[in-house]
Amino acid sequence: METYLKRLIEEGENQQLDFKYCISDSRKIARTLSAFSNSDGGRILIGVRDNGSIAGIRSDEEIYMVDTAAQLFCRPEITYTIKQHTSGGKTIVEVVVSKGNKRPYQAKDENGRWLSYFRQNDQNLVANRVLLQVWRKEELKSGVLVKFSKTENSLLDYLAKNGSITISRFRKIARIPSHKAESILANLIIFRVLIMNASEKGFSYELNPDETLNLSQ
Repeated sequence: METYLKRLIEEGENQQLDFKYCISDSRKIARTLSAFSNSDGGRILIGVRDNGSIAGIRSDEEIYMVDTAAQLFCRPEITYTIKQHTSGGKTIVEVVVSKGNKRPYQAKDENGRWLSYFRQNDQNLVANRVLLQVWRKEELKSGVLVKFSKTENSLLDYLAKNGSITISRFRKIARIPSHKAESILANLIIFRVLIMNASEKGFSYELNPDETLNLSQ
């Protein structure tokens, strides 16, 4: 088991792995639960410092705080499994979270606001309205229909020449309201025509280089 734990820690924090030295606030762990559920799922190692060194959990209370986070500070409630590992006489808790099928999952912050998070590399970021639409539309049993009108084609032409675009820039060049711009971007992300780049500084959108769709049809 120590070999498994060592191999996991050596990966470092990433899209599906997060280290927590300790849990002192259920709301903070709720963000990570939300982010993993809204993204690709993942593992939280409690009792591991950011640099990968093992500290061990301080008490079983930290395990109960995960349960509080999942039940009281997340909606819908997030399901998870817990595994305990021992290394050097110290206990590390592994919280395994699957990708959810009821997105978006929200976490309650210190001000009582319910926010949806997603995982971007080793960060938990707050989802914008475009991403929220992507999740909701992907859950629709009726599917999503995309028609390439003048607006969509002008967007693709702009991206072919300029590389990326923000939603404010798209609204300006297309002369459309926010809700329509968000819907168009969400649809094109679902169909893998566009990809979204996200950071703490904001969001931008660009053509998906992996797709070779004939967009003129």
